[in-house]
Parts: sequence; C-alpha cells; structure tokens
Amino acid sequence: MTHAELLTRFLLQSSPSAPLRSPAPALSPAAVLIPLVERADGLHLLLTERSRHLRHHAGEISFPGGRQDPGDDDLYQTALRETHEEIGIAADQIRLFGHLPRLPTVSRFEVLPVVGLLNADYRLQLNADEVTAAFEVPLWHLQDLGNYVSMPIERRGQHYTLHWIPWQHRYIWGATASMIRQLVTQTAK
Repeated sequence: MTHAELLTRFLLQSSPSAPLRSPAPALSPAAVLIPLVERADGLHLLLTERSRHLRHHAGEISFPGGRQDPGDDDLYQTALRETHEEIGIAADQIRLFGHLPRLPTVSRFEVLPVVGLLNADYRLQLNADEVTAAFEVPLWHLQDLGNYVSMPIERRGQHYTLHWIPWQHRYIWGATASMIRQLVTQTAK
C-alpha cells in the first residue's frame, strides 16, 4: 500500500488541525505516534523496545509516545515531541494523517494514537534512558489477523481483550497490539 492509498483508505477521526477534547475523568491524557514508513515491499510500522530499567512497562514493545506535558499545544504535539525525545526523529520528518479513536489503558491513561508517515530515509537516535531498540514490522504481517493471539482479562472490575502479535523473537502485546489491530482493521475496509 502506498502512502496515497493509505490516505484514501484510512477512516481516521480527524485531521491534525482538529480540536481535541479532554480525556475521560480520572484518565491522564497521552499520545503515541504510529509511525509508518514506505518500503519497496509496502508499508512498515516502526516500533520501539522500552528500556528494561524503566519503572513502568519495562522491556515492552511500544510506539513512541507518552503523557501530555503542560507545554504541549495538543496531543499531536505530544506525539511528535515524544517521538523526537525517544527516537530522535524530528517533526519535520513526519507527515501526520490524523488519529485513531482514543484508547483507555489499564495504566490509567487515555491514549490518542496519531498516525504519521516517516521519511523513508529517517535516522534514529535512540534515547537509551527510554528505548533499547527500534525495529520495523511489515504491515502485511500485521494485517493477517491469524498472527494474533487474543485473551479476555479483567482488571479493576473492567473487562478487556489482551492481544499478542509474535514477530521474530519479540511479542507485541497490550495497548500497542490493540492499536495495531485497530489500525489494520481500518485499512482493510
């Protein structure tokens, strides 16, 4: 899928200039960038592996992102700022398309998944305090729902479906896998 096809096939919620409402009560606002990159064999998704010494989500596979800072104009800026801080890709190297629906997480955040296309020649500069590695996964692997493992769970009285996606020697799971599943089911429409 080319980025032109991506633009016409996504059912994103709004353009980057649209105003964004506040999160649900008791949830902290956060944003992640779902970074896509066009390669000869199609689109790939860039993911990170969080540093093992972190207090929360250590060693997990994730998108670059985090909590909204008071200085961020909106959650799009949060996603871009966090991407630059974590993996060194500047905002001018990313073309934003819009966002997927917000996702409440068990860690008490309401996360806005912002979708963007990276320049194909992007250069990583990993912040070792936050990120151990970054890697790409071809979108065709993620679009095959047969590659997913799903399990219902209950936490704090809420029911969730936990998804895992094996890729090489890693497991993508939790909120990241849920966002990927949402992304690929929307691009399949």
